[in-house]
Amino acid sequence: MKRATLPLGVAALAAGGLAAGGLIAASATASAAPAQGVIDKPVRTTGCGKTPPGKPGETFAQTTTSGGIARSYTVHLPKDYRKGRHYSLVLSFHGHKRTSAYQEELTGLSGTNAIVVYPQGLIGTDGESAWTGAPYSASADDVLFTSDLLNRLQRDLCVDPRRIYASGKSNGGGFTGVLACRMSGRIAAFAIASGAFYPQGGACHPRRPAPIVDFHGTADTTIPYAGVPAKGLPPIPKWLAGWADRDGCKARPAVRTEGKVEISRWRGCDRGSELVHYKVDGMGHAWPSTSPNLDSATPAPLDATPIVMRFFARHHLR
Repeated sequence: MKRATLPLGVAALAAGGLAAGGLIAASATASAAPAQGVIDKPVRTTGCGKTPPGKPGETFAQTTTSGGIARSYTVHLPKDYRKGRHYSLVLSFHGHKRTSAYQEELTGLSGTNAIVVYPQGLIGTDGESAWTGAPYSASADDVLFTSDLLNRLQRDLCVDPRRIYASGKSNGGGFTGVLACRMSGRIAAFAIASGAFYPQGGACHPRRPAPIVDFHGTADTTIPYAGVPAKGLPPIPKWLAGWADRDGCKARPAVRTEGKVEISRWRGCDRGSELVHYKVDGMGHAWPSTSPNLDSATPAPLDATPIVMRFFARHHLR
């Protein structure tokens, strides 16, 4: 599959070019429709039949404007993309200090048959890229950016409005959790790896029960499984219990163990929702992969990406 990103070993260098457009572009402008506020319901796609702004099978850079700020992102189209056929859309948010190029190499989501979009975070208060919901994020509203970005993507591409999904790692995973709280009426399901769930994410009142699949390692020292009270980071079981309650699931999950992975599934969730958690024994702060990746030279006992895509395939807006 042909991509515009560089091979694994030089992904960090590729990130520099993206950073110039996405991390410090607070004063730049780009052509886009005026902001309409956050839209938390399905929006009709008008991009079907249009020639896409990039080639199928490749990754290309784009910009749009949100909240008066030029924002950058990359798009990967399936190699069989046809402008008259509806495709599912997956948003994938990078972690703190990372880039869209890093996230693409890390997850391998561009190898799937979905339109995959890798947004770029802005420089936060610590001089590093970040997303809304963390104490070190920029003041820009990334939930509004996500809504505006989806508007743009649905104007440019043939997106199935019922099959839009969000995923993320670390701070990007925490932001994916914020989106589950604030955009579940437009985004069908959510996937999180090593999520950083800071209290700065705000109150959580989802429009509909939000299907969520979550991965977290017991050896994560960046975002510990047991939480960090001093930073307001909850224990992962407490965060999951909150979502079980919001989704109307039974309080106690069904639990099974496969090697070093404990899988918890909450049953009886409202409106066909689903909550699944993979507790990975000995895994650090990583996007789980059975091969070494940009996060870790130590393989994990499972691959998150195919699990995420199967999870997404089970859920769509009704």
